[in-house]
Amino acid sequence: MKRRVWIETMGAAGMALALPGSATAQTRKDAVTLAMTLEPPGLDPTAGAASAIGEVVLYNVLETLTKIGPDGTVSPLLAESWTVSPDLKAYTFRLKKGVTFHNGEPFNAATVKFAFERARAEGSVNKDKPTFANIDSISAPDDQTLVLLLKAPNPDLLFSLGQATAAIVEPKSAAANATQPVGTGPYRLDSWAKGSQLVLKAWDGHRNARAIRIRRAVFRFISDPAAQVASLLSGDVDAFPRVAAARSLEQFKADKRFSVMVGGSRAKTILAINNKRKPLDDLRVRRAIAAAIDRQAVITGAADGFGVPIGSHYVPGMPGYVDTTGLNPYNPEKAKALLREAGVATPLELTIKLPPTPYARQGGEVIAAQLAKAGIRAKLENVEWALWLSGVYANHNYDLTIISHVEPLDLGNYAKPGYYWGYESPAFNALWAKIGNTGNAAERAKLLAEAQKLIATDAVNAFLYQPQWITVAKARLKGLWKDMPIFVNDLSALSWE
Repeated sequence: MKRRVWIETMGAAGMALALPGSATAQTRKDAVTLAMTLEPPGLDPTAGAASAIGEVVLYNVLETLTKIGPDGTVSPLLAESWTVSPDLKAYTFRLKKGVTFHNGEPFNAATVKFAFERARAEGSVNKDKPTFANIDSISAPDDQTLVLLLKAPNPDLLFSLGQATAAIVEPKSAAANATQPVGTGPYRLDSWAKGSQLVLKAWDGHRNARAIRIRRAVFRFISDPAAQVASLLSGDVDAFPRVAAARSLEQFKADKRFSVMVGGSRAKTILAINNKRKPLDDLRVRRAIAAAIDRQAVITGAADGFGVPIGSHYVPGMPGYVDTTGLNPYNPEKAKALLREAGVATPLELTIKLPPTPYARQGGEVIAAQLAKAGIRAKLENVEWALWLSGVYANHNYDLTIISHVEPLDLGNYAKPGYYWGYESPAFNALWAKIGNTGNAAERAKLLAEAQKLIATDAVNAFLYQPQWITVAKARLKGLWKDMPIFVNDLSALSWE
């Protein structure tokens, strides 16, 4: 798209004309178009596992007691302060006054009590239900005070309460949040054209409404890598966090219209294995799969080199991290020997289901070629995101799948009964329970190291790499996150220069 010299499109503000040589003040641009790879299946993060939900609603439509920053630190949001007992089992929150929901209902301690009791209820489908199930009692002595008493210490609770699964929902509207989310955030849902785009508009009733500089935000959903790059170059998209643009990076860096950020993550990209299916229930077969994979080649092929190899479901920089890549190193001959030892006739026929993310589709080609050299014939099956969530995640209908787990504190998934990879280990469960009851940071780090080694030794999944995310945006757009401990697009932080 040609650059316009005299007329600048101003989004929702219309157009402003600037005459040659004049200093005519222009209306400040107050709209933004962001792009995402995946479209959320719904808009209630307390009832769905897709991280794309939080990318749209977290801190924008729905708010939490705490807020996680790009550096991973926790600050107050709906809670203005808190105290924690020395044993990490009693948390007392002082809540902000004068906060209301979009529907006019008041926010208070009773509302938070409802939200957390809903999250821990027997029928809860909250992805982080174990966090809330660990709460022994929830009390609201007055409107501005909330007290949580835990069954076991949880030093990560303040971080967990800043994630999308801990969003504070309102009793009268909670059931409809998947399509009409009602929260306390600075934005409300304006429209949603399924398969195309979603629009949020600033809510004038928010306590900080005057400080919000972006009045309208459009989220466009673009899964194809070439289309992602084209959307930026054409100017149709203002910013694309986590864009698949590694191969076009130098082009964007050389173009003064754009800013480019490469940041770290706490995500884990894995080849998930269905531990319940034969012959994948055999440890030797899972180890053979792991040994057949050259992680560095996968990083090159799937992530264009933007990744760090991992050997377990944990990433460098996290408390207690240990390098476990040496436990299942790349060794095709060992992979063949393990299959023979397990009595598996080759070629072993398996299917890899691939969601529409570029890293999965590209990584599938690389991994299938590697597995073939070890005697495993992997058929690649592309599935849309909704089918991945229902078929793979919910119904466990798969052999192998490539997926990036982006939640920062999700090692406990390996202790979840009925989780989609079907791992059941009394040893890990006991170890995880011990971690949950350990408040001492040094001792907890040692136990976390043991947990990483255990799931690596059990080859629950083939652990691939920690992604590094690329964000490309128009140079005048400020406030985007570089590092992403969680997936979020914090619209209240954005502004045009």
